[in-house]
Amino acid sequence: MEKDELRATGSLAAVFSVRLLGLFMIYPVFEDYARPLSGSTPYRIGLALGIYGLTQGLLQIPFGLLSDRVGRRVMVVGGLVMFAVGSVIAALSSSIGGVIMGRALQGAGAVGSVILAWVADLTREENRTKAMALVGITIGGSFMVALVAGPLAAGMIGVAGIFWLMAVLAVLGIGIVLFIVPRPRILRLHSDAETVPTLLRSILRNGELLRLDFGIFALHATLTAGFLVVPALLQARLGVSSASQWMVYLPVLIVSAALMVPAIIVAEKYRCMKAVFVGTVCVIAASEWMLAFGERQRFMVLAALTLFFAAFNVMEASLPSLITKISPLGAKGTATGVYSSSQFIGIFVGGIAGGWVQQSFGNGAVFFWAGAVALLWLPVAATMRQPSYLVTRVLRIDPAVDEQLLAAALRQVPGVAEAIVVSDQHLAYLKVDSRAFDQARARSLTGAQ
Repeated sequence: MEKDELRATGSLAAVFSVRLLGLFMIYPVFEDYARPLSGSTPYRIGLALGIYGLTQGLLQIPFGLLSDRVGRRVMVVGGLVMFAVGSVIAALSSSIGGVIMGRALQGAGAVGSVILAWVADLTREENRTKAMALVGITIGGSFMVALVAGPLAAGMIGVAGIFWLMAVLAVLGIGIVLFIVPRPRILRLHSDAETVPTLLRSILRNGELLRLDFGIFALHATLTAGFLVVPALLQARLGVSSASQWMVYLPVLIVSAALMVPAIIVAEKYRCMKAVFVGTVCVIAASEWMLAFGERQRFMVLAALTLFFAAFNVMEASLPSLITKISPLGAKGTATGVYSSSQFIGIFVGGIAGGWVQQSFGNGAVFFWAGAVALLWLPVAATMRQPSYLVTRVLRIDPAVDEQLLAAALRQVPGVAEAIVVSDQHLAYLKVDSRAFDQARARSLTGAQ
C-alpha cells in the first residue's frame, strides 16, 4: 500500500480498536461488578452484557447505507458520540436498569460498517484486501488485549472507571476522525465492502452463507454466556479475584494463540478447511462440556479455557475467510454485513439466554446450554460444502470497454474461475485461484490506466 493508503487504513483501524477495546474490557469483570447493583438479577446482568449486540446488530447496516447519503465522517462521529454518551450513562448508574440503557446506547453507535466503507473509499481496489486484513487484525488484537487489560484496569480504576475510559476512548476516536483520517474525494458504492440492499434477499437465501452466519452467531453466543459464569468459577476454583484474573487469561491466550497458528496454516496450505472447521466446532463443544462436568477441578477448568480460546481464535480467522470464498461475486460486502449482524445478535442471545439459564438453574447449567449450542452447530458445519479456495480480486476497468466481451475475456485468463463486470462501478470482480492467476494478463484486458 502507498503511504496515504496506509495512513488512512491505520487511522480507521485505530478508531475501530479504541471503540472495541472498551467494549471487550468489560467482559471478564462485568458480572462481578453488576451483581450488587440495584435491581440486579442474573437475567438482567446477562441482558446488560448482551444488549449492545442487539442495537449494534440492528443498526449497523442502516448506518452504512445512511453514510452513503450524508457522508462517512458525519456517521462515524455521530456513532462515537452515542457510544460516549452511553458509556457515561453506564458509568453514573447505580442500578442495573441504568447500565442496560447505557449499554444499549453504546451499541446504537453502530459505526463498524461505515468504517469499512470508508476504508474502501480511501484505498485502491488492488490494495483493499490488504487494508481490510489490517482492520481485521486490529479487531482480533483488541479482543486479546482487552481480556488481559480489563481485569487490570478494573483493579486500578474500577469497572465504572472502565466505562469512563470508554467515553475517553470515544473522544479520542472522534479526534482521529476529525484530524487524521483523510476525506475521500468521492463517495462510491463498493459492493465488495458495503451492503447492497438489492442483494440482501439472495444472500439470505444462500444456504452456505447462512451456515457461516449461524456459526458466528453460535460462537459469540457461547462466548458471552461464558463470561457470565467463568469469572466466578475462577474465583471459586483458583482463588483468583476478579481484578487479578488477567494472570489466568494471559497465559491461556498465549497458549491458545500458539495452538491457533498451526491449525490455520494446515487449513490453508493443505486445503483442508472443512476438516479443520468441523474439528474446531468439536473442540468448542468439548471445552463447554469439560467445564460443565469438570468445573470443580482446576486443571480441567484451565484446559477447557485454553481449548475454547484456541478454537475461538481459529474461528475468528476462518469464518471471514470463508465468507469471502463463498459469497457471490460483487456481493461480498452484503454477505459480510449479514454475517456481522449475526455476530452481534449472537452476543445479545448469549447474554439473555445465559442470564436466564443461570438464574433458573445455576452457574453450571450455563455451560450445558453453551455445549448444547455447540452441538447444534456441529451438524450445520459438518454438512457444509468443501470451500473452493478461490479468492476475490477487484480490477478497475476502462468505462469504454464492452462489459460483456471483457467478462468473457477475463474468464479465459489462467486461474480465473468466475468474472463479472459492474459497469456503473467501473470494476471487474474475479474469483481466482491465486496459485495460477495471471494478474498481468487480466490487467491488460481491462484497459484501465
